Amino acid sequence: MKILVTGGAGFIGSAVIRHIIAATKDHVINLDKLTYAGNLESLDAVSADARYVFEQVDICDRVELDRVFQTHQPDAVMHLAAESHVDRSIDGPGEFIQTNLVGTYTLLEAARVYWSQLDVERKSAFRFHHISTDEVYGDLGEGSEHLFTEQTPYDPSSPYSASKAGSDHLVRAWQRTYGLPTVVTNCSNNYGPYHFPEKLIPLVILNALEGKELPVYGQGTQIRDWLFVEDHARALYTVLTQGQPGETYNIGGHNEKKNIDVVLTICQLLDELHPMSPVVPHASLIKYVQDRPGHDVRYAIDAAKIKKDLGWVPQETFESGIRKTVQWYLDNLAWCKRVQDGSYRRERLGLA
Repeated sequence: MKILVTGGAGFIGSAVIRHIIAATKDHVINLDKLTYAGNLESLDAVSADARYVFEQVDICDRVELDRVFQTHQPDAVMHLAAESHVDRSIDGPGEFIQTNLVGTYTLLEAARVYWSQLDVERKSAFRFHHISTDEVYGDLGEGSEHLFTEQTPYDPSSPYSASKAGSDHLVRAWQRTYGLPTVVTNCSNNYGPYHFPEKLIPLVILNALEGKELPVYGQGTQIRDWLFVEDHARALYTVLTQGQPGETYNIGGHNEKKNIDVVLTICQLLDELHPMSPVVPHASLIKYVQDRPGHDVRYAIDAAKIKKDLGWVPQETFESGIRKTVQWYLDNLAWCKRVQDGSYRRERLGLA
């Protein structure tokens, strides 16, 4: 197949591309605007492969999207391009509406027109895979034993999750109204190598190594289900190739953890793996800060459907995945420094 991956220079998108190039014979067209979170260095391992090509395009640019579809003639779309950081959505929701809603609409229309012109065989085989989040389901609440299923009603809390909920609805509407063969996946919190340092796990690792405070919202009692990004990449490819049009699949790591327990685990691993840090024990750097507005208490995915229907289960436990993640950051501090100081962007723009 030729697979068009939007947002392929991002954290999850780059993991998907690395998996496809390493584990399959498929071709990849990486379409990315290269905002602050897009980093082509995350794709150094595959950038020279003849089955990989990069297009710097904004998903809101219909003319450029049409050109990409006609030039590369993809057999499938994996749509990961999105603004995704909740704190940023609270401070500036407009970009989230533009990218996640307007961008998804523009991509859907470009894909629909392209798909409608394919021959019967290619048309029936085409897939539009929309990658979303469990945050669209809202808050399970403290003490609840329930899990998010594919039938859980949407109840988003933040501008980010509301914009993703809207994009999910658009994708399903294009399937129902126009017959575009779509699949939707909603995943739990991802972690792993190449994660942008504004997110919890890489922020804690890098702050701890520098002897900086480790900010924890509230008392850190918020619960998340953690999914190793390489497990997620395998799941996404499984859904693309085996999932049924019109279906939704929840993807989770079976690893519910309180935020404070995640932070303490990282601190303990750093005490073991990097005892020469400026401050040891690293847990002494933890600082509790005011909780953010509308902070959901608990997310937890029921991933029974994808296991039953497609045979996917995560390969990593949280214990194995977080150890791999901490070790990767210790082994790749030069990559981290270039992200933190912005030099990866300056070089891309020809400024360094």
